[in-house]
Amino acid sequence: MSSTENIGLEDMQFDASNLYREERLTDLKVGSIRRMVPVKVDGTEDPDRKAVFAGQTQLMTQMGPVPVEFAIEVETLEEAVAAFPECVKKAVEQMVEEAREYQRREASRIVVPGQDGPGMGGMPGMPGGNRGGGAGGAGGGGGLIF
Repeated sequence: MSSTENIGLEDMQFDASNLYREERLTDLKVGSIRRMVPVKVDGTEDPDRKAVFAGQTQLMTQMGPVPVEFAIEVETLEEAVAAFPECVKKAVEQMVEEAREYQRREASRIVVPGQDGPGMGGMPGMPGGNRGGGAGGAGGGGGLIF
């Protein structure tokens, strides 16, 4: 289910034609790879669909660990392991660019006294801040120092 879909509780049900078994693999050093294996409703693997891979790591910053999650668009686990470093790099570059864009927007925003805008809540993970999503420290693996 995509985060943009709004489904009421009474309409919520699993899509039996789109089931995956999740496997998590880690090197216990820099991160983990999630392999989503397509399965049929009886639990057997579905050879007609491809596995989906995603990577996870943490950047160690002065403010503490920052989770990084990203897609790895490959066919096999071996390819996912090989593609992991480049995918991390692209995800971090995108995060940095988004942070710069946010700073540009906030710097050019007109502040009206008495009105707290969405950017006035504090640091992520702190009271009033944007907690974001992600796995945090879950899933094993170490992290990257940024």
